[in-house]
Amino acid sequence: MRRRLLAAVAALLLAVLGTVVLLAYVRGADSRALAGAEPVDVLVVDQLVAEGTPAEDLAASVRTEQVPAKAAVDGRVTDLADLAGQVATADLQPGEQLLASRFAAPDALQTPGTVAVPDGAEEVSVLLDPQRAVGGRLVAGDTVGVFVSLDEPATTHVILHRVVVTQVQGAPAPADTGEEGATQTASAGSPAPTGSLMVTLAVTAEQVEGVVFGAEHGTLWLSLETDGSDVDGTEVITPDTVYGKDYA
Repeated sequence: MRRRLLAAVAALLLAVLGTVVLLAYVRGADSRALAGAEPVDVLVVDQLVAEGTPAEDLAASVRTEQVPAKAAVDGRVTDLADLAGQVATADLQPGEQLLASRFAAPDALQTPGTVAVPDGAEEVSVLLDPQRAVGGRLVAGDTVGVFVSLDEPATTHVILHRVVVTQVQGAPAPADTGEEGATQTASAGSPAPTGSLMVTLAVTAEQVEGVVFGAEHGTLWLSLETDGSDVDGTEVITPDTVYGKDYA
């Protein structure tokens, strides 16, 4: 009889304990569910944002929405000020949450071997023999003068100064090396490029007209200019003026 009583008490205690554990689990699950459903603010793209768009220009293209916390994406942006100075690294589609990983500093997007196009300028490329491009020594970031020569009538004149080179495509011939593999110095003679160079220039739309006209109807030459280059005193050179010009 006593054993039966103890067994009944033990069963009752186990039942009570099981109920307590079950209630605790249910309450915990409810808490977790409520926490996941708690609304949080996110920035959502409202209209297409093109790659390269500065974060400062996004205000009209995004909206603030409240979503359940469990639906908020890690790395989301809640304040556009957090993206100051950065640009979009890809097209952003309407409906997607704004993520910090989709933005970067403009310099980080620059293709190696190129420089940024100045504000208000556009790019135009010309294919030139090495001797028309300073022996093929031009690199991105150089500034050049653009000269046009025409056959009929025979004329040569500089049409542009201080033009930024944004890219040069076309590798020069590999330098000769000594027995120990050391590249020869410039005094020993630098190798000339073996083919044409594609030189890309940053110019305005008005200036593009002159560059394209020269390339289509004559020939182009580029001169390497520095901050100290004297660009004054130029004039249209013709057969009648070439020998009378003072080159001193």
